Amino acid sequence: MQKSFKILVLGLILGFILGFPLGINFGRDEPLWSNPFKERSITQKMSNKLKRKTGEIVDSARESIHDVTRDADN
Repeated sequence: MQKSFKILVLGLILGFILGFPLGINFGRDEPLWSNPFKERSITQKMSNKLKRKTGEIVDSARESIHDVTRDADN
């Protein structure tokens, strides 16, 4: 019983150590194995935000056009 508890705790610790940096990189849309603590420049941050927002706007416009044309077909 005590051996399985030690293995569980070790697994949780190792999972956290590996999962935390991977989660940071995933959230930033960076390559998973890049350095999560590297300073990002303001231009890089703004570029990423601009790309994300433009994609959302394009998707929204595409969906709106699709809705309008679907109603016209019926």
